[in-house]
Amino acid sequence: MNLFSDIGALVIEQIDAMMREGALPGGLDTGAVTVEPPRDPMHGDMATNAAMVLAKPAGMKPRDIAAALAGRLTADDRVASAEVAGPGFLNLRLSNAVWQDVLRRVLGAQGDFGRSQMGQRQKVNIEYVSANPTGPLHVGHTRGAVFGDALASLLDYAGYAVTREYYINDGGAQVDVLARSVYLRYLEAHGQAVSFEDGTYPGDYLIPVGEALAEEVGDRFVDQPEAVWLEELRDFATDRMMDLIRADLAALGVKMDVFFSEKSLYGTGQIEAALNALDEKGLIYQGVLEPPKGKKPEDWEPREQTLFRSTAHGDDVDRPVKKSDGSWTYFAPDIAYHYDKIERGFDQLIDVFGADHGGYVKRMKAAVSALSDGRVPLDIKLTQLVRLFRNGEPFKMSKRAGTFVTLRDVVDQVGADVTRFVMLTRKNDAPLDFDFARVLEQSKDNPVFYVQYAHARVCSVLRKAAEAGISADDDTLAAADLSGIDHAAELAVARKLSEWPRLVEIAARTHEPHRVAFYLYDLASEFHSLWNRGNELPELRFLQEGDPATSQAKIALARSVAVVISAGLGILGVTPVEEMR
Repeated sequence: MNLFSDIGALVIEQIDAMMREGALPGGLDTGAVTVEPPRDPMHGDMATNAAMVLAKPAGMKPRDIAAALAGRLTADDRVASAEVAGPGFLNLRLSNAVWQDVLRRVLGAQGDFGRSQMGQRQKVNIEYVSANPTGPLHVGHTRGAVFGDALASLLDYAGYAVTREYYINDGGAQVDVLARSVYLRYLEAHGQAVSFEDGTYPGDYLIPVGEALAEEVGDRFVDQPEAVWLEELRDFATDRMMDLIRADLAALGVKMDVFFSEKSLYGTGQIEAALNALDEKGLIYQGVLEPPKGKKPEDWEPREQTLFRSTAHGDDVDRPVKKSDGSWTYFAPDIAYHYDKIERGFDQLIDVFGADHGGYVKRMKAAVSALSDGRVPLDIKLTQLVRLFRNGEPFKMSKRAGTFVTLRDVVDQVGADVTRFVMLTRKNDAPLDFDFARVLEQSKDNPVFYVQYAHARVCSVLRKAAEAGISADDDTLAAADLSGIDHAAELAVARKLSEWPRLVEIAARTHEPHRVAFYLYDLASEFHSLWNRGNELPELRFLQEGDPATSQAKIALARSVAVVISAGLGILGVTPVEEMR
């Protein structure tokens, strides 16, 4: 149920009737006609641009079209008034019965109010986190994990078939460094003094890995040359680090469907197959790139290389895929990985990268466009930095990882629910300030508390109703006489509830789960405002002593708020609370 779509359909229906009857020229394109909330709520419940869009092709004045359309719309019982505004906008006010019916729809949907079939089960792959398996996840990874996971849940809610995927970067030189670092901890476990040099990883998190290796292989690798142990330690260390990463993700409430190993692309012909596919399209050639202006990128060589003609698909420059020494560039396995996704039959691809990968966006989009002949869109979302504070001051915790604040540090401090919600209180490409003191405050300024408190308040109403012997199950509430829900503060809550299905589709279409967090805060604000008005006006209280029928109508409004808050928090991966402590 999307009330905006319903009224939009009414507007189109009346425009079609006007064309049939000759009040408008026939064949007008109504594709740009919209029905949306007005910028100023004082102007009405909904506004349509129909007259403005149709005026020029119809050869008529927009206000004349708007006036004629207004008369037709008000003939529908749902439309209480239609007012022409400005150059030809049409502001609509809906009847109270419409808002009362919203509550019935919320309660009758059995928790599925707002679910959409917009996605039509299209297969979407969302790759997120994908951190190097060289240590525990840090606070930057936390934001990407929360964003990707919430986006996956949002798209699932909107009717897409979603696969959550983690790309294990286990094919590069960093895994050799990890193996050497674990070897040092292994020697340490055998009583040797070691020092971490040459970029090895000094974090304490590798101590138990070295000890586990010592327990498994004994002294077999002690004082042995690197050639003896490097390959085995690469696999051992990667597996142990991925166990740690999976545990970190689980602490945050994130579970992946697929873990894809970069290493599996090497020596299997998959990289060659992807580049052959590009070569067959005339997009692979031998050439020398012009030296870049400013800082030289790591994949530039002043000699002939194998290049991908990415400029043919929107990139700024062509990109190397093989170096002059015959080794692959970093880009080559990434091309093969995305080719594998395309071959798996996904209709859409979404990559969630850190802000430091901004330079990778155009080349990766070019590769996917070329490999799929433009059939499979790739959206790359960049997550900006997280700045940590306590009481407004920059904050640094103990860094058991050696060089950074870990995901587990953050979750242990404030909990997974708070972490997830706060990470979604800013758009993904805007920096986010995370204040450990503020996110635990019980105040309106803390959106986590404010939304959870609204849900808890509803739960308290339901408990009191049960104590008073008032039936308050969803079926009973949906069947109640809701005609008494007519105060402006009550209708404001119902209007906000009606926006939920539209919000879901907009957020899913734009890949912006933060919109859900913003909406929940606004809904909670309307509910708290109504609650506070009840302190002044007894007739607005949810429980009316001695009047169970009126109480049920008002409880239906409160329960509808809880249903939508619960659904929204479910998308964000946050557990709604029933009591505030």
